[in-house]
Amino acid sequence: MADEWDPRAPEVLADQVSAYDAMRARCPVAHDDYLGWTVFTHQEAVRVVTDHTTFSNVVSSHLSVPNGMDPPEHTPHRRINESYFTPERMAELEPTCRRIAADLVASLPAGPVDVMAALARPYALAMQTAFMGWPERLHEPLRAWTARNHAATLARDPEALESVALEFDGYIREQLDERRAAGDDAPDDVTTRLLRERVHGLPLTDEEIVSVVRNWTVGELGTIAASVGILVHVLAQHRALQDSLRSDPGPLPAAIDEALRIHPPLIANRRRTTCPVELGGREIPAGERVTVLWASANRDEAVMGDPDEVRLDRDPADNLLYGAGIHECPGAPLARMELRVLAEELLARTTAIRPAEPPTPAAYPAGGFTSVVVDVA
Repeated sequence: MADEWDPRAPEVLADQVSAYDAMRARCPVAHDDYLGWTVFTHQEAVRVVTDHTTFSNVVSSHLSVPNGMDPPEHTPHRRINESYFTPERMAELEPTCRRIAADLVASLPAGPVDVMAALARPYALAMQTAFMGWPERLHEPLRAWTARNHAATLARDPEALESVALEFDGYIREQLDERRAAGDDAPDDVTTRLLRERVHGLPLTDEEIVSVVRNWTVGELGTIAASVGILVHVLAQHRALQDSLRSDPGPLPAAIDEALRIHPPLIANRRRTTCPVELGGREIPAGERVTVLWASANRDEAVMGDPDEVRLDRDPADNLLYGAGIHECPGAPLARMELRVLAEELLARTTAIRPAEPPTPAAYPAGGFTSVVVDVA
């Protein structure tokens, strides 16, 4: 089948959101050899992600726990994942989160500053290592690894992808080995607790634990960093909203979700058809790749009206920021807590955040911006 669009064209990579908006106006579903069948509209995206029988999450030959699984295998692994993001665990972590956020905000220099470099990426690194119970010495290796992983993914370089995957697995296995060697003296942290988890009466294998932690960490380092940059950009662009939230932070959760709907931190997820299906007026055979483009669906005018309008009264159920269905992001409570706390600290410790330079958009598969330069007072 001939390509109907090119998601890697220079004009698409230069401004993903505008390109996806234009494609959505043309068709709900389009085909290309890179992404397979791309879903642009909100209605069809919801259909795909809530029908796990027709649209399977098993899209790779590599183990992915639990997001690369379908029921019934998915169910017990998903239950384990959710147990690490309960309200009680988020409440335990919030003081650490607030200390990290406060320290980073306090260290921001006066005048123009790129918050991606000075705030967003350091915050994501510090929070993920704190959540896992990992030492600070991993901050720099993980930062460098994130950049290499993004480059390999964009290039679709199999050898580079295999190399970065093995490198990251090594960091995780090192932490598991340290805790095993410590025995009863191992810290009571998330990494140690994963060693005690069981499915069907059997302990998780190292391969399963590595997959779980890889999914958590890649999501944190990339998506949370992107989310922080987006949030600061939106606050800087909307001074009235910024001032209102500074005086009354109560609506912050809705404002954060809305900012991330407008400028998506997570671009897409994949599925595979299990049988022939009609989608968006297209006949799709079994075994085909389907790409759910959150970055388009969450800006669909048919549901959102003006996609660039910041509205705090939208129905939260319409926002696909964290997905939908049985594969909705289990780490959403952690992400929401991290972003709320950072926003509270940033607004409480500043009097104004103003744009200093136009932000630099990120290229697929990353969302958000690679730089967000603002004046902080």
